Amino acid sequence: MRRVHAFGDDALADLDAVGLADALRAGSVGRADVVEAAIARAEAVNPALNGLAYEAFERARETAKADPAGGFFGGVPTFVKDNVDVAGQPTMRGTDAWTPRDAAADGEFTRLYLGTGLTSLGKTQMSEFGFSASAEHPRLGPVRNPWDTDHTAGASSSGSGAFVAAGVVPIAHANDGGGSIRIPASCNGLVGLKPSRGRLPLDPELRRMPVGIVANGVLTRSVRDTAAFYREAERIFRNPKLAPIGDVTRPGRQRLTIAVLTRSIQREPSPEVRELTLKSAAALEELGHRVEHLAEPPAPASFVDDFVLYWGFLALAQVRSGRRVFGDTFDRARLDGLTLGLDRHTSRNLHRLPLAIVRLRRLRRRTAALFRTYDAVLTPTVADETPRIGYLAPTDYDQVMDRLIDWVAFTPLQNVTGEPAISLPLGQSADGMPVGVMLSADLGQEALLLELAYEFEEARPWARIQAAG
Repeated sequence: MRRVHAFGDDALADLDAVGLADALRAGSVGRADVVEAAIARAEAVNPALNGLAYEAFERARETAKADPAGGFFGGVPTFVKDNVDVAGQPTMRGTDAWTPRDAAADGEFTRLYLGTGLTSLGKTQMSEFGFSASAEHPRLGPVRNPWDTDHTAGASSSGSGAFVAAGVVPIAHANDGGGSIRIPASCNGLVGLKPSRGRLPLDPELRRMPVGIVANGVLTRSVRDTAAFYREAERIFRNPKLAPIGDVTRPGRQRLTIAVLTRSIQREPSPEVRELTLKSAAALEELGHRVEHLAEPPAPASFVDDFVLYWGFLALAQVRSGRRVFGDTFDRARLDGLTLGLDRHTSRNLHRLPLAIVRLRRLRRRTAALFRTYDAVLTPTVADETPRIGYLAPTDYDQVMDRLIDWVAFTPLQNVTGEPAISLPLGQSADGMPVGVMLSADLGQEALLLELAYEFEEARPWARIQAAG
């Protein structure tokens, strides 16, 4: 295995974000030293991982020298995914189809994110427009997995996942429109929570979507980092329509009724992924929870076709409005085969889109009924082990779409329903790669998922890349 990480004896050590924030407040490490260590780590691993979309190292150094940052995470280094605006930095969305231009101001989520005190070192790479679950752009190159660089880091939040797993930073921005927080979490051995719809702010164009599938969030190495981020975010932005998350610091005391589902709409997962999911279910039983097995998912057979058609509608919107949104340098000939294939697919089936949107919007009724019986649902995060680079290359549209549908079989459901879901690195494949298991819950129940995640973390501590060699 070609394993790459940057953990070492520097100011970052192997601290998570909460631990590093505590050390900064105590004065045992300095803000400038922490930023320099993160920059050095990024420079050390990026040639192998290709996770960096834009470096803002000098700006980070200047921030570290300024007055102490406010917020709980004051001085903790991070990266922002390259599909939200950061003032003075280009937003290229995983493509090179137009000439970069700097954003005039921070986006709404960026203001919240950096408002927690985090110091951004720049932007991380992603798949083109976030459409693929693997970032393998034909000119920008693939983002590689630090556990084994022959494998994908997942996507679309690929660079963030690779850098957090490799120890460059303890926390990084990610967002999720079909699994793009949870898939990199599974591939890279991380904690990845997709929050409820409306939990965190979105930029205006995402709020106008007919089905609001996108949610911002973070990737971390520990449950407490994810919990602390949502606590701090809630102090800045609070959606009164959702139950508060609050300060979740330990496992919950209540024993729950949890459904276990290993079958997606189309298929069972690989035998190894299924076995690891069932082992996680058995661990829940050992912890005193009531576990019941479901035979079928709560989505109709039409879900896959409807979701792909809607996914293609998003591609169509990017392709057809490219010059208006991105400027006269926009060149659709530079887009990858997946983006262009999705555009073609939806343009040929546009007459089917209104009914597909109606069916997707109605899906929440089915899952709401399920959560009247069960407190949470346990599934695999993805259906198979992490693929090698090239398997999901966005060249032949029909081939890559079939492979994506097959692999990303479990995560899109919660994007459509708006419910929260968390991927936890509860297993490893026979070849030593991380394998995620996913818990989902009813709308607004992130606190319950975090309590379960703490319980798993205590009972079944996950593998650490620096301990594995």
